[in-house]
Amino acid sequence: MLSHPTTKKQRLENDDESVNDALATVGNLLASFGALSVDELANILGYLKVEEIMRSRCINKKSREAAKMTIVPLSDFYFYVNSLERYNAMNVMTRALPNLQQIRIDHLGRGHKWSEGEDPNEEEAARFADWTTHDFGMISNFGKLRILEITHAVGLNGRYPFLFNSFPLLQQLTIKNCYDLKWDLDMLVGFPLLRELKCCLNHKLHGDISSLRVLKDTLEKVEICWCENVKGDIMDLADFPHLKELELGYDTAVTGDIRDIGENDFSSLEHLVLPKGVYGGRGYEFDRISDAPDLVNTLYLLVKQRPALLLKEWYGRLCCRSPDWYDSVEDDPYDCPTYPPPLCIGFVQAGPRIGYRWCTNQSDPCACDVIWLDPEPDVESSDYAIYVDELQQIGSRVDLFNGFERPPEEDEYREIVVPLVRREGLTERYYYEESDEEYDSDIEEW
Repeated sequence: MLSHPTTKKQRLENDDESVNDALATVGNLLASFGALSVDELANILGYLKVEEIMRSRCINKKSREAAKMTIVPLSDFYFYVNSLERYNAMNVMTRALPNLQQIRIDHLGRGHKWSEGEDPNEEEAARFADWTTHDFGMISNFGKLRILEITHAVGLNGRYPFLFNSFPLLQQLTIKNCYDLKWDLDMLVGFPLLRELKCCLNHKLHGDISSLRVLKDTLEKVEICWCENVKGDIMDLADFPHLKELELGYDTAVTGDIRDIGENDFSSLEHLVLPKGVYGGRGYEFDRISDAPDLVNTLYLLVKQRPALLLKEWYGRLCCRSPDWYDSVEDDPYDCPTYPPPLCIGFVQAGPRIGYRWCTNQSDPCACDVIWLDPEPDVESSDYAIYVDELQQIGSRVDLFNGFERPPEEDEYREIVVPLVRREGLTERYYYEESDEEYDSDIEEW
């Protein structure tokens, strides 16, 4: 049986009912919103993103008060201050959203700089004297910060004591490429909950890593690189129970000896990079080629104690002052040698099997044969297929010095390399057929 079509009057009545229902729903929502206390509303806002909280605070006075109380949740999102617009937004947030938990401070853009601190580098200050200055001290209003990252912040120059005594809840601190920011490791006492410390290219950072002992029970990750004024002994951190990653690479003045690391030291360590000033550090320089096997075996035994520890980033090299050292055939001050001698050493791994080999450099090696420290896995094991595949990749890089387990003697090296250099014409790379005068003028112009 066919139904009767809806009349215009009925449609209007239905529309009115829908509108009334919607209004009633909105009214109930408003009534519910109005019934919320400021504390309850702040808890609700805590589930929103920063932008959403900032928009929500515009609803009424209660929402503004709730926003001020909201603990902004930690997430992958950083409030990233890298422009004048973002700086102005941060200025508003210091009053509207003071419980922000993570922030990243960067360069504000050409013509704008952060305010200088105490005892600034006058020469550096003069370079940016005409740029507009913006208040760096503003970040001290975010007293609930858990994560603070400062990178490439042009204008940061001198000391900023508030930076190290305003954030007692801080858990992660990153300071990178802040060349004139003056601070000391002992100032970290102001962060009793700090878990992660990352410092790179901070030339005015001073201190001894023993200062980190005040954070012994909290630190999990420490990265200090290209900070030449940081010193100390690696064993000062050996009893840190939660330390998983330790990287003290490149130009730090930290010293020590990996042979001092006992079974109970660095108990949680999974990633270790030490500077070349440490016996066994990355880039460690041997006095003689014959010294290498002892160090390699020491590192190998350390890894066997800690299977999670990675060695792929490690390398050593023969010191250029060593009596075993010799120059590349085509050594030229204007170019990198094409066939340098294999005077660096590094680890290789195929499946579960670890070995080492001498190579030309750590990044793109032309290598000698691998000296294996582990036996070959059983053919029937689940690791064997992976081992064979990775072994082929390793073998593909052993060509020029195939048959050598250690660097060839200088005469052997030249017998291998000189014919290649002559064939490719590399020794004539800078040969000029023009007169000496034309040659001299070309060099001067270049």
